[in-house]
Amino acid sequence: MNRQQALEFMLENVRTSNLRKHILAVEAVMRRLAARFGEDADKWGLAGLLHDIDYETTKDSPDRHSLVGGEMLETAGLAPEIVEAVKAHNDHHGLPRPTLMAKALHASDPLTGLIVAAALINPAKKLGAIDAKFIMNRFGEKAFARGARREPMLAAKAELGLDLEEFVALGLEAMQGISAELGL
Repeated sequence: MNRQQALEFMLENVRTSNLRKHILAVEAVMRRLAARFGEDADKWGLAGLLHDIDYETTKDSPDRHSLVGGEMLETAGLAPEIVEAVKAHNDHHGLPRPTLMAKALHASDPLTGLIVAAALINPAKKLGAIDAKFIMNRFGEKAFARGARREPMLAAKAELGLDLEEFVALGLEAMQGISAELGL
């Protein structure tokens, strides 16, 4: 499946505008991380683009979210490492994340929410108006971006070999590159 086919597949299954933007943000971050690690950006991008393919049908059943998506991707013929990364990105299942791609997807998913929240509290409400330091200054505030789980992002050091600030900076850079698509 190429990127255009994956995008169409995602658009057929995801109707919510904000969820679509989140998915595009995760795709961008995954592509940037793949470039940083010398990995296949197209493959990593597909994992990001398809990671929440089942969310609208499983949002009330966290025990099914990502497993249903993984089955959908298997049926569609996606590479096993993409399927594995998508299934394992949901902490609810406790699945291992043996590949760098799976670890990156797990950490990137909540990172995008943190970055969007940081942009929205800035008076300009634009990704271009913030930097990694701005985000890092808010990172420790429990009330800030409450839904953005910190644990996967903090694991970037152990699992990806990236300091938190570098991880945040790479994610922000990736999202700034598609800011028009994200409306930020």
